[in-house]
Amino acid sequence: MKHLLKLSDLTGEEITEILDLADQLKAEKKKGIPHERLKGKTLGMIFEKSSTRTRVSFEAGMFQLGGHALFLSSRDIQLGRGESIKATARVLSRYVDGIMIRTFEQKEVEDLAKYGSVPVINGLTDFCHPCQILADLMTIREYKGSFDGLKMCFIGDGNNMMNSLIVGGLKVGMEVAVACPEGSRPPQEILDFAAGYDCFTLTDDPMVAAKDADVVITDVWTSMGQEEERAAREKAFAGYCIDEKIMGVAKSDAIVQHCLPAHRGEEITEEVFEANAGPIFDEAENRLHAQKAVMVTLMKD
Repeated sequence: MKHLLKLSDLTGEEITEILDLADQLKAEKKKGIPHERLKGKTLGMIFEKSSTRTRVSFEAGMFQLGGHALFLSSRDIQLGRGESIKATARVLSRYVDGIMIRTFEQKEVEDLAKYGSVPVINGLTDFCHPCQILADLMTIREYKGSFDGLKMCFIGDGNNMMNSLIVGGLKVGMEVAVACPEGSRPPQEILDFAAGYDCFTLTDDPMVAAKDADVVITDVWTSMGQEEERAAREKAFAGYCIDEKIMGVAKSDAIVQHCLPAHRGEEITEEVFEANAGPIFDEAENRLHAQKAVMVTLMKD
């Protein structure tokens, strides 16, 4: 494993190894055991999309691992003034030991890895969100003990979250069901991947997806860059709000996850969110531990 560009590049075993290491690093932090496994290392963090959780978790994670993180916004580096991603990759590779990028196009992440000479971590693109899904999987395993026999469902837009959850969930052995309107389905690449599994369901009925689910996941209906579509999307996603009715068909001990920030009253009700605040904010915390595991896996000598 040289990079984390998308979860489809990893085997189920590699995902499990990252989760096992994340559990270990989390336990060490909770017990106050130093774990400076990346002492003297530097991570360059390119942000073309703003973030709270991604920036803080990577920056704090590198500090806890004994390294240093450099925040690089598109306003601060020449990438925002027309320098190519190819040149940026080659230059930064001379200065830092790893690069994390949060951007729009998946091709930018792939090109960074292709033309650079250090590990590249995808902090989010419009296509996928591998770091978030590793945190989700870590949280599911914490609450459920293992992935064996679990059904995970995602209700909402066929966006980067749905794309990565389909891949990650199937790779670790869960049954995966997703519900989205006809015009908001995942790209064909993801559907082709899922077609190789007999435990995948795609539907436009949230009740079908949530039936007997152990984990119910949602995300905002309008992603960054889609603000002008907000009104149309709210209309298209009518009936897709995670409420007591949908949770009523899931298993009685089902947990809810949301990658945050949440628009309460849109994709999830206030009541369901607050009833599941424990797993939702554990999920947010686990971004830190999962990403530390990724950085150690990729950057440790």
